[in-house]
Amino acid sequence: MIRVDHLTKKFGSFTAAGDISLALARGESLALWGSNGAGKTTIIRCVLGLLSFEGTISVGGRDIARDGKRARSLIGYVPQELAFYDDLRVWEAVTLFARLKGVARVDLDATLDHVGIPDQGGKRIRELSGGMKQRLALAIALLGDPPLLVLDEVTASLDVCGRAELVALLGRLSGQGRSLLFASHRADEVTSLAQRVLMLEKGRVNAEVPVNQFVAKLGAGSVLHLHMPAPSRALAMELLRGHGFAPTLNGVGILVPVPATQKAVPLRLLAEARLSVDDFELLSPRDASLGQENHA
Repeated sequence: MIRVDHLTKKFGSFTAAGDISLALARGESLALWGSNGAGKTTIIRCVLGLLSFEGTISVGGRDIARDGKRARSLIGYVPQELAFYDDLRVWEAVTLFARLKGVARVDLDATLDHVGIPDQGGKRIRELSGGMKQRLALAIALLGDPPLLVLDEVTASLDVCGRAELVALLGRLSGQGRSLLFASHRADEVTSLAQRVLMLEKGRVNAEVPVNQFVAKLGAGSVLHLHMPAPSRALAMELLRGHGFAPTLNGVGILVPVPATQKAVPLRLLAEARLSVDDFELLSPRDASLGQENHA
């Protein structure tokens, strides 16, 4: 779906992205991870054809520099900072962007329902919550059913609840055969959405790892291995995600990465929700990644 070969982008003497290469197949999800200034947004803007660069980038086999319009037709993009006209009604915004993207017919009800904001078409954009605005941006990005979604820190301005809801929605969308390239600084989002992680530092690739090795690569915190009855696992994962954790399933329960100061928090949350835990163990990040591989 995307192929990036030896991408380099300089601003004067400063190298924002240096010799970056990556590949993303149809249906795959790749996270760009790194601190501010690591090069995440620069890579995304180059993929979108918004910046000139050295190297080559193709989307769906179309070169972004030589055939940018056709390449961008395959991409749905949601930026970190939204720039809607607040006085527009939701249906007007959808209609406007559909025309700009050359989408002839739009089922407004289906479009809004697909991203979880049904019956909001008549509201002015200024009346929407931050989470609803992000969902509207996602609905617009999905106009024309592009096979690739590109997201740049889209949950940065949301509260815990809004972030969890948007991540869950993105998880469902990426599970429908659509490729996902996204930048994030939140480990829980990366572990929830990505299959692979490109770890960046000062504009260069530090490592590329499968997501089940990501926490170990960070070298931070520990992982709770919770043994739980199968019927309780989905509810437990939803609850923990809503409180900023990033649980994943394994053979007999769930794995929950925890900071050193929050090792008991997941157990307390589950107890308050009356979700039973049969047993638990505290693993090192390396042990947790091996456990995920063994149960894959």
